[in-house]
Amino acid sequence: MNYLSVENISKSFGEHPLFKDISFGINKDQKIGFVAKNGTGKTSMLQIIAGLEDTDSGQVVSRKGITISYLPQEPNLSPTLTVEETIFTGDNQIIKTISAYEKALLHPEDEDAYQKAFEDMDAMQAWDFETQYKQILSKLKLHDLDRKVALLSGGQKKRLALASLLLSKPDLVILDEPTNHLDLEMIEWLEEYFKKENLTIFMVTHDRYFLENVCNEIIELDQGKLHSYRGNYAYYLENKELRMATESMELSKAKLLYKKELEWMRRQPKARTTKSKSRIDDFHKIKEKASQRRNDHEVQLEINMERLGSKILEFHKVSKAFGDLKILNQFEYVFKTGERIGVIGKNGTGKSTFLNVMTGALPPDAGKVIVGDTVKFGYYTQKGIDIKPGQKVIDVIKEFGDFIPLKKGRIISAGQLLERFLFDPKKQYDFVEKLSGGERRRLYLCTVFIQNPNFLILDEPTNDLDVVTLNVLENFLLDFPGCLVVVSHDRYFMDKIVDHLFVFKGDAIIDGFPGNYSDYRTYEGNVSFNHTDTATKVANQKVLANATETPSSSTKSWKEKEHTGKLSYNEQKEHAKLEREIAQLERDKTKKEAEFLNPDLTQDQITEASTALEKIIKTLEAKEERWFELSSKMEG
Repeated sequence: MNYLSVENISKSFGEHPLFKDISFGINKDQKIGFVAKNGTGKTSMLQIIAGLEDTDSGQVVSRKGITISYLPQEPNLSPTLTVEETIFTGDNQIIKTISAYEKALLHPEDEDAYQKAFEDMDAMQAWDFETQYKQILSKLKLHDLDRKVALLSGGQKKRLALASLLLSKPDLVILDEPTNHLDLEMIEWLEEYFKKENLTIFMVTHDRYFLENVCNEIIELDQGKLHSYRGNYAYYLENKELRMATESMELSKAKLLYKKELEWMRRQPKARTTKSKSRIDDFHKIKEKASQRRNDHEVQLEINMERLGSKILEFHKVSKAFGDLKILNQFEYVFKTGERIGVIGKNGTGKSTFLNVMTGALPPDAGKVIVGDTVKFGYYTQKGIDIKPGQKVIDVIKEFGDFIPLKKGRIISAGQLLERFLFDPKKQYDFVEKLSGGERRRLYLCTVFIQNPNFLILDEPTNDLDVVTLNVLENFLLDFPGCLVVVSHDRYFMDKIVDHLFVFKGDAIIDGFPGNYSDYRTYEGNVSFNHTDTATKVANQKVLANATETPSSSTKSWKEKEHTGKLSYNEQKEHAKLEREIAQLERDKTKKEAEFLNPDLTQDQITEASTALEKIIKTLEAKEERWFELSSKMEG
């Protein structure tokens, strides 16, 4: 059953076209993920479908009688209402049914109205609505039902809007980044809710595990064209790669044919037969096809990182609290070179506070945070870029200088750097406040990396970034040689980037765990923690203090039994690091070998390339040998 049809719609902002002549349909029970690069109009597409924005051309036709609900990134709620009052406002059919039933109770003499109201209550399953909304609000950590919306944080407002949407049980749900401001526990609950409920969904999200676990179709807007993949995110990735390979092959064939036809055009006689005129017409079509090229520019990340000394960052008996809310209690940890730590935990357990104490933005209540002389922090916060009225994109970068130093003594202009971050010369003179959420995040990322940090701290870096930029960022971070601390609810990102977790449990309890997020979830399923007594809390703090040498016995035994055999904790980290280094060396080797295909190489250049290749191969062989050695211990 078709719920909604998008028919040849187009949208532009000024001279900038977002999309043109786009058509697709949304059918009952489809759960569609909409994928596109930042700046290509994802949010505009959602608002057009929701009826909140007009198209330049075309139309959106929805089935008569269906209800459509839209969750924007920044919900618009009445600040004067309480949490509970917000639930009972808006276009919610269940609320209307309850209201009609209560009105019928006041007029029992109207038997027909009472009977209809009673039947509607049954049909809408409205009898237990109070239980439903209290359960959902509890799951979304909105416990104070009398709290005014004006006093809620941005994240709480987003969760309240989500609760209101879920309770209205619409036929079609349109979601713009639904997992933003949700912690990992909430995201996993929402995944299960969407999987079991008979909802039709059209959504934009950067959360790739969410796309994988919820969606049964992916629609991608690429180079102005729509491509549909009837499967989950993994199916989309696999089939997109096949499509790209096919397109590349067809383009190569078109170029060869164009070259052949061009030679014919140049030598053909002036007298044209009907047959030759037809071939000439075909030539122009072939030329157009052969001239097509993909605009596949990607963000180019580069850091001129300074060397890290032996002393990096040390926590010595650090405590931090806000009134009765304890964040850190006698916390101790010594960071080592190459640390890649993920920080996870429920909202409100102090993850961002921990980062602020780490960087000196917040002073500890007790203890010391010692920062090494060579450490240069790059701190990417949830707040994002500080937008100044009337400031243009180029002005943001020029605050750091007209020219920016890169590796090997190279320099680059502010404009050239912005082009690496996909801001073309025209876009560089746009006002910052006009940028999309993803573009602002990309500009903010540029301002962090421009300072050439050797210790990166990233607080929810994946919010509002498109999937393409996320892949570039992940690959860059995999090769980043400095220290890395990441707070993120993006499980795919965490699994790929970190090899050690700090798990914030609340009440200043922090567990150290040697592995990524999926490892931790598996571990949680096998081992239950007991933090009820004071002795255990003290023990956990001691475990974390010595995490680099002796992880907790329960964590260690699980890792050894399930994954790492007889490896010590440091060997586990070395094994994970070797895998990243070997992958990079393989890429370096392939790239260096490709240089020999250049026929214009001089003898000196060939000798230089051969020496470099030999060095890469020797390094690769040494690291592979060590990797095999550790792998054999795992299996022993």
